[in-house]
Amino acid sequence: MHHFALVDGVMHAEGVPLPALAEAVGTPFYCYSAATLARHAQVFRAALAHLSPPPLLAYAVKANPNLAVIRTLAGEGYGADVVSEGEMRRALAAGVPPERIIFSGVGKTAGELEAALCAGIYQINVESEEELHALSAIAAGLGLAAPVALRVNPDVDAGTHAKIATGGSEAKFGIPAERIPALYAEAARLPGLVPHGLAVHIGSQLGDLAPMEAAFSRLGALIAEIRRAGLAVTRADLGGGLGIPYDPALPEPPSPEAYGAMVARVTAGWDVRLAFEPGRLLVGNAGILVSRVIRVKRGLRRIFVVLDAAMNDLIRPTLYGVFHDIRAVVPRPGALRATFVGPVCETGDQFAEDRETTPLEPGDLVALMTAGAYGATMASTYNSRPLVPEVLVRGREWALVRERQTVDDMLRQEHLPPWLEEGG
Repeated sequence: MHHFALVDGVMHAEGVPLPALAEAVGTPFYCYSAATLARHAQVFRAALAHLSPPPLLAYAVKANPNLAVIRTLAGEGYGADVVSEGEMRRALAAGVPPERIIFSGVGKTAGELEAALCAGIYQINVESEEELHALSAIAAGLGLAAPVALRVNPDVDAGTHAKIATGGSEAKFGIPAERIPALYAEAARLPGLVPHGLAVHIGSQLGDLAPMEAAFSRLGALIAEIRRAGLAVTRADLGGGLGIPYDPALPEPPSPEAYGAMVARVTAGWDVRLAFEPGRLLVGNAGILVSRVIRVKRGLRRIFVVLDAAMNDLIRPTLYGVFHDIRAVVPRPGALRATFVGPVCETGDQFAEDRETTPLEPGDLVALMTAGAYGATMASTYNSRPLVPEVLVRGREWALVRERQTVDDMLRQEHLPPWLEEGG
């Protein structure tokens, strides 16, 4: 569910009319609903409330790293799953306690590992033998004990888009399951390391519980094998990836309640503290991208609606070929079938093909729905288009939580070498 709806024929974000926001901040812009963020956080937490001890819920910051979004979720008791020092510093700046932060990722640098250790975070998910040895040397050199979980590659087909599947045998993520017991024993012997458990994450936008159950079952078997060797396992990080509805023509993904019931059944008897890394599930439906129609262009066989938003603002349709619902902010009677595109100089700059909506005219506003996850965070300045602003709404209040970048801002970050300066 979300809190974007028509009120007296005008789409609102909670209690704020979108045309008023567009007038205030210009278009395009991202708009997030605090009520939707809170609601999704509460639903997911409730689905896991029966687990004991209480699990760590670590929001996957990569889905939407805006400080206001992270702070809102931190207020609901969420920690953070981060994959870079930048994301870790964002989480800390947003008020997430370090003891609720998990650091994942295959390419952590020495500087990032040191920063994580010095920050005193909850856990570092190690993804290779090489990283384990590097972390041992860094932690021992600092006189610190690194809290470690080994990320397992369970060789499970997640059944999702190839570019967001992470648990197959040929994926770059994690350590092959067959090597885990020996490497866990080695971690227990290495200086500067305290191995606490295992982690797994097989992909994003998952629409079936079966692959997750298979991965979790593999994790449970490994926990039992490690314990039989006399080593302690006190934690298990089950990752995230539960999908959300984008296309109403497709079956809905499993509910958080169904997911929670599966987790409880599979992990019964593990005697560990579980951790989860929801991202898209919390923020996807909580955000929209609001854009203005530049023109309606009639081709030989189809109509193009040219928006002022483009693939650099929301790349998911271009990158993954995925569906985003497009709605008129002030719908008119009747119907229009058109292809929605942006102004970027790429044929791939397209949001939807042959999509039916209400009639549109230049100057009209449209909302690209379910854009709160992997929207602004994946944006670029391609074609020298400045990054767009982000707005957070709470009831009848709203705040600009990221300002619109300007071309002057971009130019200030670039410098000519002396030999190209005028007179050089």
